[in-house]
Parts: sequence; C-alpha cells; structure tokens
Amino acid sequence: MHFRAQRKLQGEVSLSDALESDKDGNSLFLLDVVGVEDTMLEDLDAKDMCQRLRQVIRGCLTEREADIVEKRYGLCGQRPRTQRELAKAYGISRSYVSRIEKKALEKLRAELESWEGA
Repeated sequence: MHFRAQRKLQGEVSLSDALESDKDGNSLFLLDVVGVEDTMLEDLDAKDMCQRLRQVIRGCLTEREADIVEKRYGLCGQRPRTQRELAKAYGISRSYVSRIEKKALEKLRAELESWEGA
C-alpha cells in the first residue's frame, strides 16, 4: 500500500525538498534556488497606473506640456532629462521650462484628484 501511494507522488516536487547538502551538513532547498516573490498584482497595478497617467497626460495637457513632462520624468521608456536639456532642445530658458512643468503638474494633480473622487 505504501508503495502505491509513493508512486502517485513520484512526479511531484516540493519546494521544501533538499537538493544537496554542503560539507557542513547544511541543506540547500529547492525554495532557495527558485524562491521568487510573486509581484504579479503589484506589476498589474503599476501598469494600470501608468496607463491612467498616460491618458491623463494626453487628455488634459497641451502637446508641449505633455512632451516636457514625459521627457522631464523619463516616461515612455526615455531617460529623465534636466530642465537645462529641455530648454536647449526647445530654444527657451530653463526658468520657462520650470514654469511649464509646474503648471502641467498642477493640472495633472487636479485631474488625478478628480478621478479618485469619481
């Protein structure tokens, strides 16, 4: 009877199974090798938030404001740019980039707060 029960479990592997032992007798378990935290829920939540942020950016900001915010904060897979780099690219002063950025962030904050209230 014991051997039949063991045959059913023959293909199953447990994360707490010892793979090998070192010279001091400490066991290395399968969980130590493949132990990865499940972050699927957090990843989906972050992806959803990024999608919402892109919608809000394109929906409530002007094209210039959206472009500056995306480049300034490294959205859409870009590296974050400094205000000085953006000023040079747009041919405007750094302080003007700062004002555009500040105005755009205030718009985004207001829009996101209205989404949370809905």
